[in-house]
Amino acid sequence: MSVRISIPTALRGFAEGQAAVEVDGNTAGEALHALTSRFPGLSKHLRTEDGKLRSFVNVYLNEDDIRHLEREATPLKSGDALTIVPAIAGGR
Repeated sequence: MSVRISIPTALRGFAEGQAAVEVDGNTAGEALHALTSRFPGLSKHLRTEDGKLRSFVNVYLNEDDIRHLEREATPLKSGDALTIVPAIAGGR
């Protein structure tokens, strides 16, 4: 099933400049895998060396953080939207 993944500005350079892409996946994890298979340069920004989603990368299914659902096992349905939101640190 097709879902739309929104890519943040900071990572678009690793996705051929695209703001969003359509991928297939039954779960959030499958969709993210499809995204990084298509754009391998994104992988190191989204996942640790052991394949886990980085702690500072937030992924939302529609308006819900997947960490509060079933994480990467969160089921998707056609027409869903995933949004990648990397945490930004700053200040003094």
